[in-house]
Amino acid sequence: MKRRLVLIVMALVVLISVAACERDQSPDTEEVTLAMGFIPNVQFTPVYVAIERGFFAEQGLEIDLDYGMETDLLQRLATGNLRFAIGSGDQVILARANGLPVVYAANWYRRFPVCVVVMADSGIETPEDLIGRTVGTPAMEGASYIGWLAFLDAAGIPRESVDLQVIGYTQVASLTENRVDAAVSYALNEPVQLRQAGYDINVFYFDAYTQLISNGLITNEDTIANDPDLVHRVVTAFVQGIEATLDDPDAAFAITRQYIPEMDDDTAVLQRAVLEEALAFWQAETLGHNDPTAWEESVALLQELGLVTTDLDIETLYTNDFLP
Repeated sequence: MKRRLVLIVMALVVLISVAACERDQSPDTEEVTLAMGFIPNVQFTPVYVAIERGFFAEQGLEIDLDYGMETDLLQRLATGNLRFAIGSGDQVILARANGLPVVYAANWYRRFPVCVVVMADSGIETPEDLIGRTVGTPAMEGASYIGWLAFLDAAGIPRESVDLQVIGYTQVASLTENRVDAAVSYALNEPVQLRQAGYDINVFYFDAYTQLISNGLITNEDTIANDPDLVHRVVTAFVQGIEATLDDPDAAFAITRQYIPEMDDDTAVLQRAVLEEALAFWQAETLGHNDPTAWEESVALLQELGLVTTDLDIETLYTNDFLP
């Protein structure tokens, strides 16, 4: 009798232990590739924070970062080669106009981060002063070029009245060596570099002249239809990363340095300034939320510029359904 009682107790202990182990085990981790559209950079800090703080892991996700060109990323999204990428809203609009089934799932940048930079002693004080001047641009395509066209349109400046030249990503050298009078630049990069180097500059931020949807998290229709829970989990962790970066930029920057090992202490001073500038572009009352009016204005602008020639259903371009 006693032996039977002992066996029963031992069996119960084993069952309880097994049940406890099953509760402690996390579900199988799902590997997800997130395409970044550039090289490792301090401007991706919220993503690095979401990884290192375990926000993605809490959602059962292991994130593999894939860097590449934005236009290629949207093509890969459309074909199902990728399920998630960082990209700009204007590129989503252009992609949808060309029949690519990509969808903007969470807003990140509240301000369009492109600008025109001029040296303070250039005599260029207003946008109209650019008429007759030479302006350098990285390329005649992409978000910077679209922002430039929108800026000219808002300022009432004819395109042909400005000598626009492709200079690649040499804006700082081109300005300081007087190769151009002004340069279309990324607002979180060249202006910060020039100020840190001690140059006096004037900056025309495009978001003061026109509304364009900027960077955010993009997915595709197939992923939304077949795995909406995955979209929700990725969006949730992504937004948590933005929030944590805004709450503690110093801790976030320390995490980012782990992802950019070539950043030495001298370079870190500039990169910390870049992050500080970026915070103002990420602030939002509701992180991740898409503003329908901003999307309507962005589509209307691209149609006015002749870059979109078809009618688009605005509600197919973005979704707020997966926000945490």
